[in-house]
Amino acid sequence: MSVRELVVLGTASQAPTRHRNHNGYALRWDGQMIFFDPGEGFQRQCTIGNVAIARGDAVCLTHFHGDHCLGLPGLIARRGMDRCPDSLQIFYPADGEEYYEKLRTCTAGTMQPLLTPRPVEATPDRLAVAGTVGDLTVEVAALDHRITAQGYRITEPPGRKFVGERLNAAGISGPIVGELFAKGSVVGPRGEVRLEDVSEEVPGQSFAFVMDTRSCNGAELLAAGVDMLVCESTFLESERQLADDYAHMTAADAGRLASKVGVKKLVLTHFSARYNDMSLFAAEAGRFHPDVHVAKDFDHINLRS
Repeated sequence: MSVRELVVLGTASQAPTRHRNHNGYALRWDGQMIFFDPGEGFQRQCTIGNVAIARGDAVCLTHFHGDHCLGLPGLIARRGMDRCPDSLQIFYPADGEEYYEKLRTCTAGTMQPLLTPRPVEATPDRLAVAGTVGDLTVEVAALDHRITAQGYRITEPPGRKFVGERLNAAGISGPIVGELFAKGSVVGPRGEVRLEDVSEEVPGQSFAFVMDTRSCNGAELLAAGVDMLVCESTFLESERQLADDYAHMTAADAGRLASKVGVKKLVLTHFSARYNDMSLFAAEAGRFHPDVHVAKDFDHINLRS
């Protein structure tokens, strides 16, 4: 049975708290798994959260502030210890090559050699394809932070959905339906039937990850119409000036973004350590969007509706 879910491994921003670890996320998508922004303590969080680092296919780094990347050396070392036979793709901003190399080689121990670096030069005015993970497309756009940062959009290819009335009209039922899906056409009791004659194209699901940014065009491009948006909401509107000064979003900003571009499910995370009452984030974003989830460490959030 396929699983499509976000496993939340950390929800703090600059400083972890007793209840929130530094950033970290694992997106399980059928047979693929993508890690996002592994902060300090990521390896232990994976152990507690029952996420196998060895099963990962890619890592997506938004930028090189420590709370978004200091877990990368432990992740790499764990894959080396587990002798993972497959290469791990690592997407990151191209101008952070120096920091990527330091993270990759920062210990005296043997680090995992099977890595495929994917440096990306993102722009704020368009989505750019950075690569693929299985049949999933990875797109990026530049965000507006204090250093170079980029967000990610993960999309599966469109599929097809059978229309019962058309199948009945063609006299098709039972095992031959599977054959039709696999081959594209079959000969039924009433003649040849093509897949497109009895089905409709349906868009693939999509996921966006927007972290450490002011409200900006790149965030809108990434989030447009996605099934799930994971969005930073470091502050509440009561700290509007801090959000502007440090190039972060508030819960209200995240809610406005999700509402403006037609997001189906909004997941808030990356909270300042100053807050304890997380219901305030749900209430603030909820003024703008009807489906808001305030993430907690070790949440499992279903991508499907």
